[in-house]
Amino acid sequence: MKKNAKIIGVGMVKFMKPGANEPYEIMASKAIQNAVKDAGIDFKEIKQAFAGYVYGDSTCGQAALYKVGMTGIPVINVNNNCSSGSSALYLARQAVESGAIDCALAFGFEEMQPGALSEKWTDRTSPLKTFDDRLDELSQSSGKVSAIKFFGEAATAYINKYGANPDIFAKVAVKTRNHALNNPYSIFEKPLTVEEVLKAPIIYPSYLTRLMACPPSCGAAAAIVCTEEFARKHGIQNAVEIVSQVLATDTEASYKDVMNLVGAEMTSRAAKELYEKAGIGPEDVDVVELHDCFTPNEVITYEGLGLCGEGEAEGLINNGDNTYGGKYVVNPSGGLMSKGHPLGATGLAQCTELVWQLRGQAEKRQVDDARIALQHNLGLGGAVVVTMYKKS
Repeated sequence: MKKNAKIIGVGMVKFMKPGANEPYEIMASKAIQNAVKDAGIDFKEIKQAFAGYVYGDSTCGQAALYKVGMTGIPVINVNNNCSSGSSALYLARQAVESGAIDCALAFGFEEMQPGALSEKWTDRTSPLKTFDDRLDELSQSSGKVSAIKFFGEAATAYINKYGANPDIFAKVAVKTRNHALNNPYSIFEKPLTVEEVLKAPIIYPSYLTRLMACPPSCGAAAAIVCTEEFARKHGIQNAVEIVSQVLATDTEASYKDVMNLVGAEMTSRAAKELYEKAGIGPEDVDVVELHDCFTPNEVITYEGLGLCGEGEAEGLINNGDNTYGGKYVVNPSGGLMSKGHPLGATGLAQCTELVWQLRGQAEKRQVDDARIALQHNLGLGGAVVVTMYKKS
């Protein structure tokens, strides 16, 4: 019988706005050192390392890891857009569960520039060109490829399909910001009101305002994954189990609907496989970290993950079932919206938060009696990673 991998150490640095950050290799090395210290093991016991990042030349992972130590182990650099961090974790878990090694490191980092995301390689075909062309056909939109365009059109598609009140996008932003106030690692530290969010400058018509979008961010996070035997050998008592994990990419279904272009179908498919493998359903989940790069994506993802039925996200939000005292606590860290979204670091920061929650180490943002945690990390173009964690 396959033995599930354990997470024995996590670490991260405070996320910062561009210009206030340290260089990527310094941020990443600090996150790795924090994870090693948290695990209580010798750095030399790590047998492989997987580094997730989007913006940077090849072997940035090595440059960061070498600041901690040069042990000659394999280092794999991973770029899967905004799901790069979780993709690195996926590979680390897979290496451990395969029996190839007994201890692996996954880490992610990003040193971003101010302003909205933009393409860096304009002299070649964009990996999102086919998606963008199809979006223009489905929505009669126009303009250059951008994340704002994709999620702005998805917001319109959701409201048109289900007739929900557009203020749900603002309510999600307010909820998430309230959570971030208790997280010392988050960028934003001031509360919001629904009115502030709705009156903020519109960045994409008709519903998307600036306060519904995550900020460009810099930061790093790391996790150490090992076998059950390795954890037992080192006397580790607070390991968190990865019960199940699924990485999915697009199918032809992604081109049939605007919301599917931003991962709705991919998420739903991955989640169903995850629950089947885990033998645990969404009704058993206590705490969730999901990919809220724009608040409409959080709304869409509630349904994709099965936290509510199709078209029922408005009720879940208005009933407070996405926060403390409700059915689930979604993004207690503040999420991408308020904690920040350094692309390669995001998936591992989500992992770090959920490990802290299951250990009971989340301080003011602790979810009472958290035993089952769910993670969702999305990259357009595309890949989604969903992960189920369980308290040991």
